[in-house]
Formats: sequence, C-alpha cells, structure tokens
Amino acid sequence: MATTRQAHTNWEGNLLEGKGVVTFDSSGIGDYPVSWPARSEQANGKTSPEELIAAAHSSCFSMALSHGLAQAGTAPTRLDTKAEVTFQPGTGITGIHLTVVGEVPGLDEAGFVKAAEDAKANCPVSQALTGTTITLSASLA
Repeated sequence: MATTRQAHTNWEGNLLEGKGVVTFDSSGIGDYPVSWPARSEQANGKTSPEELIAAAHSSCFSMALSHGLAQAGTAPTRLDTKAEVTFQPGTGITGIHLTVVGEVPGLDEAGFVKAAEDAKANCPVSQALTGTTITLSASLA
C-alpha cells in the first residue's frame, strides 16, 4: 500500500529578505520558520530545506540499516546516525555525509560497514538523491 505525506510552505517577500513557514501537514508536528539567511548563513532558530533533507536521510538510512541487520540475523541494539547536507549558494547541494555508530551484538566492524554501505545505497531517500554525492562513515560503538 502506497502512502503519501504532505507538508506546505507559506512564503512572504523576496528571496533575500523574505521569510516563510513550513508546516508538517501529515504528522501535525508543527510549523517551522525558514529564510534565506537561515539557509545560506547561520540557522538562528530557523530550519532549511537541507536540514529537512538531513532529517529524512538520517531516519530513512537508520531504518534501512536496522532492517538489513535484522534480516541478516544481527539486529542492532542502537544506531546513532547523523546526516550532514552541504549547501553552496549559487551551486546547490554539493554533498551529503552520513555518519553512523552502531551497537550490534555478534557483528564485527567489517560486517557493520558492509551493511551500512548497503543501506546507504538502498534506502529510498538515498535513491531519491542519486544526483548527489553521498559518503559514509560507519563504526561500531
């Protein structure tokens, strides 16, 4: 069964001086302010498309890795994943780096790295972002 999730943004003004609010419609988790300075300089309490992509990628990757490990008989106790999305004004998103540290009883470092590489290649968000260079650092705790 396919699912669809929704969010919307209300924007006022021009790019450099304007501001907006992104609303998570499907979950109802809230409204979050966005602006060009928050995207291209310091966040200053606002979010950006890149932060939203980082949230999506870190959670999708964690789910894919957890599933792959469990399918292989080595379910994780814990996975801590960070996604860093780099944005260059005038160029766009120039790369994404995933860092994952896992607690996986019965699995060695090489097996964990291999599973993490597989999750990086196959999680739906990674697949949606195939035009972007995605790198990975994976280690056991």
